[in-house]
Amino acid sequence: HFKEHLNIIFIGHVDAGKSTLGGNILFLTGMVDKRTMEKYEREAKEAGRESWYLSWALDTNTEERAKGKTVECGRASFESTKRRYTILDAPGHKNYVPSMLSGAGQADVGVLVISARRGEFETGFDRGGQTREHAVLAKTAGVRRLIVAINKMDDITVEWSQQRYDEIKAKLTPFLKAAGYNPKTDLIFLPISGYTGAGVKDRAGALCSWYSGPSLLETLDDLQAIDRKINGPIRIPIAEKYNDMGTIISGKLESGHIKVNQRTFIMPGRIPCEIGAIYSENEVEEQSAVCGDNVRIRLRGIKDDVIQNGYVLSDTRYPSRCARAFTAQL
Repeated sequence: HFKEHLNIIFIGHVDAGKSTLGGNILFLTGMVDKRTMEKYEREAKEAGRESWYLSWALDTNTEERAKGKTVECGRASFESTKRRYTILDAPGHKNYVPSMLSGAGQADVGVLVISARRGEFETGFDRGGQTREHAVLAKTAGVRRLIVAINKMDDITVEWSQQRYDEIKAKLTPFLKAAGYNPKTDLIFLPISGYTGAGVKDRAGALCSWYSGPSLLETLDDLQAIDRKINGPIRIPIAEKYNDMGTIISGKLESGHIKVNQRTFIMPGRIPCEIGAIYSENEVEEQSAVCGDNVRIRLRGIKDDVIQNGYVLSDTRYPSRCARAFTAQL
């Protein structure tokens, strides 16, 4: 764990290009090799979905590929020279908001992907689109910083126009401010093309002569380090649980650090159990994990039917407190 770990969620209206951007990041950082991408390109072409091939790196099931819509919150990880990242690719469709919320609850930073294509931005932002809902939900789920990636700048209706970029920025800023984001400290705007990769890993350069700021990956690397409670009590809100030759749970380690053979409680109910194995994002078995990591854990001494999503894996010395009532903002 020498590199700091960040969880990024891609949010935005349906068809803004979230999965394509995520797939291209995996390709540009070497997590998906050229041969695999060429295979996706061939298969997408045969299915008559030529421009969708990059998104197939994250949209892995047949329904998602056939419709071109993300349904579940896709996951993948990549590394830069400075940090390790986990991409949480949220669905943009309003029917799948619960999947988007479960992802936002695990994210540290949000990337709000906006389509600059004429008509698409307006649909996503004005007429009951998901751009507004996703930004508000991300804020309430605890995503404190937002990178607003204005995508599809290479589109024939935009052609890297500064006027279009400024128009979108001017419309979004007051709305995001009202949602609780401080435009000076919490928001970063940048123009990109998720399909061609301009402005994603390397700067757009001559294509976008009016923008001299960093690329998307440079921006992520330059973000301020997050203050992690590595020595705090163990807290893992359980995002999912299932039985696979034993009880498996997954979630994000919000506080503390864990190691194999450690005794823990599942709260509420103080159900004792022991950590049998820890698996990282890449399915690699680890001996320990620290605050900020997304992990899957094999538990001993407990059956999966007594666990429910939302229960918390806790420290035996400082188990998480239980409440009978809480205040919520609707």
